[in-house]
Amino acid sequence: MVDSQYYLPNDIGISALDCRVAFRLLSPKEQMYAHYLSRASWYGGLIVLIQTSPESANIYVLLQKIFRLQAPQQLEAAATAAGLSAEEYQVKQPVTTPKLANIRSVFIFHNNVLSEKFKALVWESLAFKQSPGDMETLWGCCCEPLYSLEDKQKQLGLGEKGISAYFSGNCCLEDAEFAQKFLDSKNLSAYNTRLFKTEIDGKRCYEVRLASAEKGDEVCCGKHEFEDSVFSVKRGDYAFLMEKVCQNLEKAKDYAANENQKRMLEEYIRSFTCGSVEAHKEGSRYWIKDKGPIVESYIGFIESYRDPFGSRGEFEGFVAVVNKAMSARFAQLVSSAEVLLPELPWPPAFEKDIFLKPDFTSLDVLTFAGSGIPAGINIPNYDDIRQTEGFKNVSLGNVLAVAYATQKDKLTFLEENDKDLYIKWKGPSFEVQVGLHELLGHGSGKLFVQDDKGKYNFDQTAVRNPETGELISSWYKGSETWDSKFSTIASSYEECRAECVGLYLCLNKQVLSIFGHEGEDAEEVVYVNWLNMVRAGLLGLEFYTPESKSWRQAHMQARFVILRVLLEAGEGLVGLRECTGADGRPDAVITLDRSKIYTVGKSTIQRFLCKLQVHKSTADVEGGRALYEGYSAVTADGTHNFLRLRETVLLRKEARKMFVQANTYIKGDAVELVEYEGSAAGLIQSFVERFPDDAEEVEAQLREMTCMDSSCWC
Repeated sequence: MVDSQYYLPNDIGISALDCRVAFRLLSPKEQMYAHYLSRASWYGGLIVLIQTSPESANIYVLLQKIFRLQAPQQLEAAATAAGLSAEEYQVKQPVTTPKLANIRSVFIFHNNVLSEKFKALVWESLAFKQSPGDMETLWGCCCEPLYSLEDKQKQLGLGEKGISAYFSGNCCLEDAEFAQKFLDSKNLSAYNTRLFKTEIDGKRCYEVRLASAEKGDEVCCGKHEFEDSVFSVKRGDYAFLMEKVCQNLEKAKDYAANENQKRMLEEYIRSFTCGSVEAHKEGSRYWIKDKGPIVESYIGFIESYRDPFGSRGEFEGFVAVVNKAMSARFAQLVSSAEVLLPELPWPPAFEKDIFLKPDFTSLDVLTFAGSGIPAGINIPNYDDIRQTEGFKNVSLGNVLAVAYATQKDKLTFLEENDKDLYIKWKGPSFEVQVGLHELLGHGSGKLFVQDDKGKYNFDQTAVRNPETGELISSWYKGSETWDSKFSTIASSYEECRAECVGLYLCLNKQVLSIFGHEGEDAEEVVYVNWLNMVRAGLLGLEFYTPESKSWRQAHMQARFVILRVLLEAGEGLVGLRECTGADGRPDAVITLDRSKIYTVGKSTIQRFLCKLQVHKSTADVEGGRALYEGYSAVTADGTHNFLRLRETVLLRKEARKMFVQANTYIKGDAVELVEYEGSAAGLIQSFVERFPDDAEEVEAQLREMTCMDSSCWC
């Protein structure tokens, strides 16, 4: 039972992302543009392997070598020779796919096939028979961490709390905080960096690596004495992959639709060549100006969810095609934003001076390279740009279409009379929540700033804290940002704030009407949206680790916090009880009193949301952390034993779906789209065919990058 969370169910859902119709509607020029952006994204996406854990790249290469020579069906004979039963071999296929589907390995997925049998399968493979020494070396590099359930190797974390290749293994939270002070002093962003610590003659020495194709010097590179330590700033991290990204962006530039796209790509190339976050910010400015493109994309070091300190961005690249029908609804929501923003529960001074209307489009994903595919995105994440220049919102329509389909017999923790309603309205309600979350959640709220010249963006003699009535006494200074100040809780805290905005504003009749919901249907959307949130809060317990008292997933932590807040409201709004299921195993049921959503529920979220915004606006880290970490605590005390409920959630969990994505190839003067079936075999085939011209070179470079740093995690 203790290890159940590390086992991957045999019936995991695998779905193909359908983009055939959207792609074929593109002009030949647009298809070429999409192709080269996709190539850049796929090469860059491999960086996630290096960012995640020391063994991730070797696992990826091992699997690629095996499946490149033998498709899953062909490998079955080798499995029989290795002593695996037909059932065990069918289990083994899905256990490999999470490493491919999400380009990651940490939070290891186990199944009932023992390490010895997997080794036997590797030894019987054609890849091993052709290159036994090389394959044995690869196996030796990854077999132990692949199956390890040691505390430090079970999850992402710093120091003894987990593993992260953003930092050398000897770095702890204090090192991350100290390095952030140094980066702030040099006005350097942590987004595209990694940190490696050594000790020379009793003196702490840190190496800050900037991701770039070039390895030469530039401003801020070199050695710097800082307090009692030495920092060395170097370019050239992931150099081979960054060069591949730049080459394909250069080719995409020839097919750009307008000057904004060309300038955007030029700045991205400059950023990825020399390691400049400022250049990427400049490219993001052109990206914001590129309104309503047919082919939408974004690429770079974007989300900081998986950095244990919350400041370093994971590489991500996506390419998608606009879904015009769905985008029309979001455009209407954007047009209503200036009317809806004043409805939010904080004083006008805490809202942005001017709402910069963003693009808000629904997209069908062609390519999404990274550690996972979200349902919606609000970018760029640079606060200074978002506050004064704008942002874009995208909803990923073909992801929503398959990711949230639910079978009644697999629907957990709801009363029977809620299940049919939930299945019918989950999709429409989630569409409303995603729209509000991205546009008016992440897009709202002001940060109070005093810049390097002493200029304030607010009246410090007049703005008062609505919680205390006193003049505000804290704000962001100089190069401080939301991520650098709130660090480890920044991502989850912000997701919680955005989720609360969605819950709060979905009660607005105008919002529901924009999405086509009126009367009784509108009430069902509201009910299921709130019900889905409290259920998600319970499901989120899967992503909490009691041993380290830490959360592994920002959104899930956010939803658990909201569940705690709504349970605390009392008055029967939310009910949560433990019971015994029909199968005789522990179970739980969560309920929501729909008659109290507009009264108890609304006022509770109103108060909590205001507190979240005030702490964020005023850079009140101490107050914000106390509030958020208090609700994030998972204990056995109080009315609900959340530690015991966590075990129940793990017992009945359903694995997250995986997505099979298409590939594109140049055939003569045209682009060919190749799609694959939604199965483990289809997913494996899509990855095997992803790098047709240079797969072996790519794999050799991944191994070299991993080997170079292998001593850093010993």
